[in-house]
Amino acid sequence: MPPSPAYRASTSHQDLGPDFYDIVAPACFPQHILRYRNQCWAARTGLETLTDEEWIRHFGQFEPLAGSFEKPLALRYHGHQFRTYNPYLGDGRGFLFAQVYDTQDGRLLDLGTKGSGQTPWSRHADGRLTLKGGIREILATGMLEALGVDTSKSFSLIETGEELERSDEPSPTRSSVLVRLSHSHIRIGTFQRFRYLDETRNISKLLDYTIRTYMPDIWRESEPERAAAFLEEVSRRVAGMGAQWMAAGFVHGVLNTDNINVTGESFDYGPWRFLPVYEPGFTAAYFDETGLYAFGRQPDALLWNLFRLGECLLPLAGQSELEASLATFEPTLHREFATALLRRLGLKPKDAERNGELASALWTFLLQTKAPFEQTFFDWYGGRLSQERAQRSPSSALYEHDAFKPVRQAIDDFEPIDALNLDHPYFARDCPCTMLIDDVEALWEPIATGDDWSAFLAKLQDIAMLAEAYGTSGGGPNGGADSTGEFPVET
Repeated sequence: MPPSPAYRASTSHQDLGPDFYDIVAPACFPQHILRYRNQCWAARTGLETLTDEEWIRHFGQFEPLAGSFEKPLALRYHGHQFRTYNPYLGDGRGFLFAQVYDTQDGRLLDLGTKGSGQTPWSRHADGRLTLKGGIREILATGMLEALGVDTSKSFSLIETGEELERSDEPSPTRSSVLVRLSHSHIRIGTFQRFRYLDETRNISKLLDYTIRTYMPDIWRESEPERAAAFLEEVSRRVAGMGAQWMAAGFVHGVLNTDNINVTGESFDYGPWRFLPVYEPGFTAAYFDETGLYAFGRQPDALLWNLFRLGECLLPLAGQSELEASLATFEPTLHREFATALLRRLGLKPKDAERNGELASALWTFLLQTKAPFEQTFFDWYGGRLSQERAQRSPSSALYEHDAFKPVRQAIDDFEPIDALNLDHPYFARDCPCTMLIDDVEALWEPIATGDDWSAFLAKLQDIAMLAEAYGTSGGGPNGGADSTGEFPVET
């Protein structure tokens, strides 16, 4: 079937010109097995009417979507990787496949790939994605979206029938191709490339395109004012993203400048982790030996990256104006962190001082007692209305700790949100849905050993239940290949 009448496509990114991308061809895979299609976000793009066979043709064989690119675009960028500059980056195993519009809010959306084959930026790698890597991204994005984090969406996962050699997985391992949905794939590293090449004209062109496409409200007629307003807006958005990560107990793992989207949307999930307990030094990547991107250092890493963006804009605006723009990061981070914590507790915000007092008290409690991170938010969602439920929790003894007294006093001063939904079956449970590393490995094991997807499907349903309970399910991770939960096969 064709896309729905609401479907609208675009070739907007192509208008930037060939300095910004390379036209590439997708890999030809020996097999196509549909493992996941995000029907909620398919409906948001007008693609929900595609049959499974049509879905595979577009998102496994990359037959162009009507009205979008005739051929995929591998985007060019540079970046600091663990603070060492790398001028040889770019889309090495992915490309921008298509652009469409969100049928609800009208925003432009990118359909980008991971594992779709080699490009000029592959650097001798095979351009593939492991099936486990694709599953991990589905789980990360689904959980983050359910917890209220502004994240890319895992749109499609197709197993592709190849055996891959990897140093961090038992090899050979199964291959897949993922399609993710984001509002942009313009990175800090995209700007860095043109600064490195001393191409001021292209910096200016990219700046104007980004503002007009993604943040038109900040347009200024003066280019220096435009550059400063852009940096301020990006700083606010990235600070909000970082605050959401911290409130969710999420560690991205690889906060290189090529992994930071200027629209402030979390994306590109490699060695991510969720905290079991609050531990500032907790890292996600085994190769992060110095803890550069540890949980507690994520805000500093984001700000460091924003300073690199500011350097790219120096040919367009004065240093003092750009530094003033960057100064918005810290107050935004603190404000948005307190707001995100209150949202996770189902409480209405008050003034900044009292919001901050509750956030500080809760953070101190989590640090001193090592209370299970997600359990604590689950137990106290709804504040004082959940006191009896918290007393039945596996963590109930911790709430008798002296460190919890300031938390309880602060919580009692806040009103629950109107749409609390405490009658939802999710809150009748003893324990919340979690996405710890042990959870992920337990889901992968039956797939790897017996091609048993039942635990993975059950976890998707669990995430969907969480999202529904918290009111974040309007396009959430309800997924799977079809409404029955059966995975069709196309060979």
